[in-house]
Amino acid sequence: MMQITIESKTLEQIEADALIVPVFEGRREGRFGAADLCDSGEVAGKSQELTLLHHPPGVASRRVLLAGAGKLEKFSPAELRKSVGAAVRHLKSKSVKRIAFATDPDYATPDYVSAAVEGAILGDFEPDRYKTGNDKKSVDEFVAAIADLTLAGQDHTKPTDSAGQSLGRLEEAVSRGRILGEAQNFTRGLVNEPANRLTPAKLADAARQMASEYQLDCDVLERAQMEELGMGALLGVAQGSAEPPALIVLRYKPAKAESAAHLGLVGKGVTFDTGGISIKPSEGMEKMKYDMAGGAAMIGAMRAIAQLKPSLPVTAFIPCVENMPGSRAQRPGDIVVAMSGKTIEVINTDAEGRLILADALTYARRQGCTHLVDAATLTAAVGVALGHLNVGLFANDDGMRDRVLQAARAEGERMWPLPLEDDYKDYLKSAFADLANVGGRYGGAVTAAMFLKEFAEDTPWVHLDIAGTAWLDESKPFLAKGPSGVGVRTLVRLATDWKD
Repeated sequence: MMQITIESKTLEQIEADALIVPVFEGRREGRFGAADLCDSGEVAGKSQELTLLHHPPGVASRRVLLAGAGKLEKFSPAELRKSVGAAVRHLKSKSVKRIAFATDPDYATPDYVSAAVEGAILGDFEPDRYKTGNDKKSVDEFVAAIADLTLAGQDHTKPTDSAGQSLGRLEEAVSRGRILGEAQNFTRGLVNEPANRLTPAKLADAARQMASEYQLDCDVLERAQMEELGMGALLGVAQGSAEPPALIVLRYKPAKAESAAHLGLVGKGVTFDTGGISIKPSEGMEKMKYDMAGGAAMIGAMRAIAQLKPSLPVTAFIPCVENMPGSRAQRPGDIVVAMSGKTIEVINTDAEGRLILADALTYARRQGCTHLVDAATLTAAVGVALGHLNVGLFANDDGMRDRVLQAARAEGERMWPLPLEDDYKDYLKSAFADLANVGGRYGGAVTAAMFLKEFAEDTPWVHLDIAGTAWLDESKPFLAKGPSGVGVRTLVRLATDWKD
């Protein structure tokens, strides 16, 4: 585990293997012997530009890393998170173990401090657990390449710093940053597990273990219970696999609820998706282990919520299946009866995520959830619409939409609202059932959301399609290739900032 401390010293006094100093566009850095580099244009301060200085004069640290932070007027906690993450990834490639980050009174506030800690923890994650020589025993045990992180600034031990923030608030921000960063990495670790090692049952075991560690209630519904409840949509997807399904339920109950709301978090947990009988092309199918990223985000969010203790009850529902083309697999043309009583014609067995979410949404409503958010790697269409930069957001309630968007903006997770007008339901018409599970070629992300809306009914609800953002095909300067852990921070912020 990375050790994180706050120190009140001048930057010249800080002893570390490397000191990270943000540099802004248009602002000359005259310290550390960097003036000539700034004057020549070699150091321009552009976002994520990195310049490493060895043995700078008058500095106790062995190195100074000038980390480009972009334009000062556009600097935000989200930009700082990326900048620190990029710096950490660069330094650990140089076998640096002890780093310090130079804070400034202008950005030594809790949001910035938390973001800096998150950036360091997220940047330290590698998806290489199964490479030989790594001492990584479980998805929750990452060997930190960076041993120590010091947040350095002269004002940190005064009762308040120049921005009016007490040291206690900064320490709380460090704690929050660690909780969020580790929860997001926990999610990334789950998503990165191969399907032969993370079946629905094993994902349920991981949820139970996490719940036990953080004092959450955890129930796991098995096939017989789901049959009794009439979850025909979920069970139809599961029937082609030898691996039994599971519906994970994680409950957080505040010591004193200050809200009449009960937030339900629903996450798609398809531990591997072949497409079923409507089988996918073989190219890229190995990535389909990430089809449970929505469910993993909910488990990670609950991990953080249990530690941050918001004042409203939160329950997560993660329906887990494996979508396989076995001899008992459901077929195109099959009709299933969802828990709500609606009948569904299965046109395409590769549109399975919406089927399992349909029953989970109904179950969440019947468990008393007054507000719902689901997250799912639901459609390739959302990537066509928004690329790999924005989560597609759909809502049946403007107030709930705005709550989630506000939380996303605060956490620097980009989400874009897409339409959910009643006319789109026409695409889901079936001559043989209440609705079909796909709506044709056009508007695929919208028709998938429209399908889910039928099961959210009149409960305020937001659907997050994370198919384009939950996996990085190439590494970023600040994040390793593979799972991104998108959604965790937004969901936690939504719960902790909730006001009726």
